[in-house]
Amino acid sequence: MTSVNLYKQDGSQNGTIDLNADIFGVEPNENAEFEAILRQRAAMRQGTHAVKNRSAVSGGGKKPWRQKGTGRARQGSIRSPQFRGGGIVFGPTPRSYKYSLPRKVRQLAIKSALSQKVLDNALVVVDALNFDAPKTKEFAGVMDNLKVAEKVLVVVTDDDKNAALSARNLANATVVTPAGVNILSVVDSQKIVITKSALSQVEEVLA
Repeated sequence: MTSVNLYKQDGSQNGTIDLNADIFGVEPNENAEFEAILRQRAAMRQGTHAVKNRSAVSGGGKKPWRQKGTGRARQGSIRSPQFRGGGIVFGPTPRSYKYSLPRKVRQLAIKSALSQKVLDNALVVVDALNFDAPKTKEFAGVMDNLKVAEKVLVVVTDDDKNAALSARNLANATVVTPAGVNILSVVDSQKIVITKSALSQVEEVLA
């Protein structure tokens, strides 16, 4: 088992907590992480690029000149691709960039990223994040107590609504639920702050 310190909201240590070694103690696999990041970023692309081909541009209904006798090449439409204002040949069309990776590769990637955070001492486990009301200033104070000043990924459960609302206005914080933990958000953050209950749910999701 892999163990890390468990902290209270005020920044004081509250013992240690054991992590699932199958999730937080695997050997980091950079290739799996790279492939998973590419897949996620590809899925984020809108793919709404488009151009007009010769059938979509306006005009060009009339034959520009007669077929024979002019000495020029025969033409059927002034909107052919060789003319200025004509259609585009083989231009981009709307498409989806999504593609799939094997489930085991995706799981290995997220486990590798989480394990690397443990190795870098960048995983901060808090017993709870309790707020009476959404207060960004109070949440910033908690981050100061935990000595977290870097870009942080905050993982809380659906029950921690006030904590999520308090954190989402911080420029350097990204808030997700255990089901929303993904490779890009983990790699993009410098530290992860996760509650004890959210940690249990993450281990259930990735088990």
